[in-house]
Amino acid sequence: MATTLKLPIIDLDKAKQPDKRKEVADQVVDALENIGFLYIDNIHGIDFDKLLESCKWFFGLPLEEKSKLTRKFWNPDNKNVYRGYFPVVEGEPSRKEGFEFGKDIDPNDPTVAPGNWFYEPSVWPKEDGTFPFKEFLTEAYTILHNASLEILRLAAIGLGIDEYEFDDIFADRPVTTFRLMHYPPWNGAPPENARIEDGKVVTTPDHTDSNFLTLLYTFGFTGLEVITGDGKWSAVEPRPKSFVMNIGDVFSRMMGGRFKATHHRVLDIGVDRYSVPFFLEPSYDGDIGENFMSKATGKGPEHKVEKYGPWMIQQVKYIKKYFEYKVLPEF
Repeated sequence: MATTLKLPIIDLDKAKQPDKRKEVADQVVDALENIGFLYIDNIHGIDFDKLLESCKWFFGLPLEEKSKLTRKFWNPDNKNVYRGYFPVVEGEPSRKEGFEFGKDIDPNDPTVAPGNWFYEPSVWPKEDGTFPFKEFLTEAYTILHNASLEILRLAAIGLGIDEYEFDDIFADRPVTTFRLMHYPPWNGAPPENARIEDGKVVTTPDHTDSNFLTLLYTFGFTGLEVITGDGKWSAVEPRPKSFVMNIGDVFSRMMGGRFKATHHRVLDIGVDRYSVPFFLEPSYDGDIGENFMSKATGKGPEHKVEKYGPWMIQQVKYIKKYFEYKVLPEF
């Protein structure tokens, strides 16, 4: 049985106090160096009851309505290939359905290559007036984007570099994805590829995130487990009104592995489970090359410029082969 892990707690209100900011910054760096997962307290402006309601409202829509938003791979009548809805895929160890959107840009932007699906317009369900789905979620996107940048500024302070050193790669058209997720329990016996040790069953297998930084709200549901320094799985204890934060492969690689992209998984807990991850991602052209600290400090191995978009496509489509991404078209 997995032990329960209590993560370090980062208080963003405390970070606003000038005499406490460096202390909180050091806590962020220590947590990213040693655990890779942490709690973020006091991201203000999120109505958590409405956030759960948005999940239940969307995933409770008739399949006919969700089908109108389904990616082209699963519904050839649709144009969207990256944003929108993806269904539960039977036989996959990832048992989940999701809805995701990003921040829309000018469709005529001359700097964006035709067919660059990172920037395709988000698609939205038709609303019946009972719940302000799009308005609520787009406001939450802005709140979580700003909170993510604040966390990165704290990390920069803790690293001893300029507070705004990370801002540039997100300032110009970030391709951040905001996702609602529903994990239905397995119907009947789960496939063998979902079975793990001690008779447990996963709804998301062991993985690291590929993106830059993730803020996750789990609504008090258990099931999330992470690997600790001793190589053992530990359950992450839900913390009310606090986001779980971790970083992905991109950030870890930029920091030469100093910050940890920690392996994690989600277990089947036998009930309908919901969560909301906010995947902070740079712009398509954002420089995520190795030896970032050399660029920031002018010391150390040569920094290698590398664009986020092409690197990310290689990771999720060809290396990790996530079921919802390996079907994406070339451009």
